[in-house]
Amino acid sequence: MKKLVENMSSAVSSAAVALALLSPLVADAQNIAIVNGKAVPKARVDALIKQVGAQAAAQGQQLPPDIEQRARDKVVMDEIFLQEAEKRGLAANPEYKTQMEQARQAVLVQTLFNDFQKKNVTTDAEIKAEYEKFKGQSGGTEYRARHILVEKEDEAKAVVAKIKAGAKFEDVAKKESKDPGSGENGGDLDFASPGSYVPEFSQAMVKLKKGEMTETPVKSQFGFHIIKLEDTREAKFPPIEEVRGQIEQRLGQMKMSAFRDEIRARAKTDYKFTP
Repeated sequence: MKKLVENMSSAVSSAAVALALLSPLVADAQNIAIVNGKAVPKARVDALIKQVGAQAAAQGQQLPPDIEQRARDKVVMDEIFLQEAEKRGLAANPEYKTQMEQARQAVLVQTLFNDFQKKNVTTDAEIKAEYEKFKGQSGGTEYRARHILVEKEDEAKAVVAKIKAGAKFEDVAKKESKDPGSGENGGDLDFASPGSYVPEFSQAMVKLKKGEMTETPVKSQFGFHIIKLEDTREAKFPPIEEVRGQIEQRLGQMKMSAFRDEIRARAKTDYKFTP
């Protein structure tokens, strides 16, 4: 029994010695350097890489392969400069204190908004409901039209006469249309909803049958149009997978805007905000 106790005591002592030897190694693993006797924790490197990674991802970029070494270099250099600034008493500088207070306020406000976003994630059900709403609003007919735009009514009437005499609408559009966007394409405007055009244009266009042309020039803020309807089709709407990201972003912005407005409405202040 006595021998067993001695063996146990010896094992405990060995374990204690091993733990004492291991402790500095564990501490070293958590630090990347010692600057003037002060440890620089690896957590700073990890935080910097995370921050840079988020910025790169937002811009569609990739981190360089040596990002960790760059981050380590920066963190250690920052610690060196920080200690020098503190040695010179710059922490008591009024400008430093002002900037620190501004930074504190900005970080705290951003933390408020980040906390709201984490607790109010847009759900699949919300995305689907918004998608269906947009889809319902975007229904109807799309029109594929051509047009020729000129500055004066007499010019427009001359264009109508020329086409009636046998000239091709597309050829006349290429030569005489003042619309740089469609003129080179024979006046082709592709498929679009009537709401895409100014009211005068869309009202005249929807009255046409396929293949028909407006014989009376249509006046708008841009000049005089001769319009030809090529075709119509039911409006198409992209599948939800293609617009999910846009809808999620829009809903998130709407929630955040409502959150900000709610806080502002509850605040008691004599300040008058700009309308």
